[in-house]
Amino acid sequence: MFSTTLVLLILYLIYRWAVAWINYYNRLDKRLGLSIWRYSYDYHVIGKRDLSFLDDKEFVLLRRKKNRAVTFMYFIFFLSFIVFMSFMNQLLLRILN
Repeated sequence: MFSTTLVLLILYLIYRWAVAWINYYNRLDKRLGLSIWRYSYDYHVIGKRDLSFLDDKEFVLLRRKKNRAVTFMYFIFFLSFIVFMSFMNQLLLRILN
């Protein structure tokens, strides 16, 4: 149970680190938005063309970096959920025995 608690603490610190990177990328360009959970794709708007690598290379590379950071954050979040369920299982077994 102690090791599970330690793993949860480490995963929380990694999660906060990933969120800090996402916030950093959001501050670099206002077009990325302020959302932590949303991928930053340019959604199609009628009459307007999406940005491509040839239009704005720096923004597209920044958007890809942010999307990788968001994917990493989701991975850590769901891994933490699985470890938390293991922790709850250990806690309930200790209470019931």
